[in-house]
Amino acid sequence: MTSSHYSDSASLPASKEHVDQREDIDPDPEFGGLEARKKLERKLLWKLDLRMSILVLIYILNYVDRNNVGSARSRGLTADLHLNDQQFATLLSILYVGYIIMQIPSNMFLNFTGKPSLYLPACMAVWGMISALTGITTNFTGAVITRFFLGFIEAAFFPGALFLISKWYKRTEIGLRTAILYCGNIISNAFGALLASGILGGMNNVLGHAAWRWLFYLEGALTVFVALCAIFILPDFPSTTKWLSDDERRLALKRMEEDAGVGDQNETEQGGLAHGLYLAVTDWKVWWFAMAVNAQVVSLSFNAYFPTLSATLGYNPTVTLLLVAPPFIFAVIVAFCLSRHSDHTQERFYHIIGSWIAGIIGFIIAICTMNTAARYVSLFLMAQSYAGLVVMLAWMNNSFPRPPSKRAVTVAIINGFSQLGNVAGSYIWPLSWGPTYRYSYGICIAGSGTAIIMTWIFKKHLESLNKELEREEQEKGIKEKGFRYLL
Repeated sequence: MTSSHYSDSASLPASKEHVDQREDIDPDPEFGGLEARKKLERKLLWKLDLRMSILVLIYILNYVDRNNVGSARSRGLTADLHLNDQQFATLLSILYVGYIIMQIPSNMFLNFTGKPSLYLPACMAVWGMISALTGITTNFTGAVITRFFLGFIEAAFFPGALFLISKWYKRTEIGLRTAILYCGNIISNAFGALLASGILGGMNNVLGHAAWRWLFYLEGALTVFVALCAIFILPDFPSTTKWLSDDERRLALKRMEEDAGVGDQNETEQGGLAHGLYLAVTDWKVWWFAMAVNAQVVSLSFNAYFPTLSATLGYNPTVTLLLVAPPFIFAVIVAFCLSRHSDHTQERFYHIIGSWIAGIIGFIIAICTMNTAARYVSLFLMAQSYAGLVVMLAWMNNSFPRPPSKRAVTVAIINGFSQLGNVAGSYIWPLSWGPTYRYSYGICIAGSGTAIIMTWIFKKHLESLNKELEREEQEKGIKEKGFRYLL
């Protein structure tokens, strides 16, 4: 059997003969027939996509508030706060300490309450206020404290958003939606740089405040405003969303049941709130997947230092920030196309490693030359490696489908553990290694290579699980093909 045989959606007909026996039977009488169901499903997805789109804007601001210290670094922040290289790296890494601590309890709480429309915007408003407070700090200690709590509160968003998406979309739909969400992360690098260039270039000494302080004030205020809007836009879970009609609610729940061959909540939850935590923590696949993502995140640590790497091209500070945008716009396009094709073909592994190998080529180019054009091309190749991570995150939801309490903790563990890569990555770009940053790029190559090897091993294990599922169906005489892990 080929791997594509196992990557089909759940509950597909096993044979032409089986289809012929059922073609005169209406498969969806509760929704008024197959055509009526398709029409209702299109309406439901359109309504969902429209409301979920605000997650992209939230994610943009999530990363803008997180990475604005990189833009402020060369425009007075390090001088005014008297920071050396080590202290600046600590300022970046301390955010991820708080971020990691809060991941699991946050997603467990979200699954328990079933109210992401209130919980996620509330967290967003708080982190916006904390980000703005960074602008009033006067020393290293104050900046470290605000950065720690910024990470602590921001931790709620991304794993919560991934979990929310997994509660509504099927396996054939989730890759594209995850890509669209993660494009918020990638766009934030372009949008944040453009916004920073405007504020840092035109707000210096306005009302007696340095331009870098205005950067935190204005971006924090924008975050709070969007958070207030999100309360009225975001959906909750299918069973708790109030603006669904009865038919839409039943269809949303039925879609999830059909996708995994079993219902999403009542049919799979056992043992109370802590049972999902136990299932996730004791599943070695969760930790293996988390370590693979962690290795790749180390190789993506150039993200926080992208303005610094762009500065090695030799242009003035304003042009340097503007040059940050095109590579990440390119990365958005690649991520969208790669994820869409991955969903269409129902294949994950080769889509992931293709992007990461292209990223490794970018690192090698940057190591080998100081030519301006070649190094700028290398930045494009590095940035597009985010596309592979996007598909990897979609694969995560496909690989740990049920029960939802386990999936909630799994998403938190993998996302939280992967942030250790950001902690380590904060220290591999010292100015003393510039302008070539050969050692930094070498570490990135090692991280990507490790991730590729671990991902291949994970794929081979899922292949063995699919063979076991097929064998069990044959032994039981089941004609219809059931759930298969995507490869």
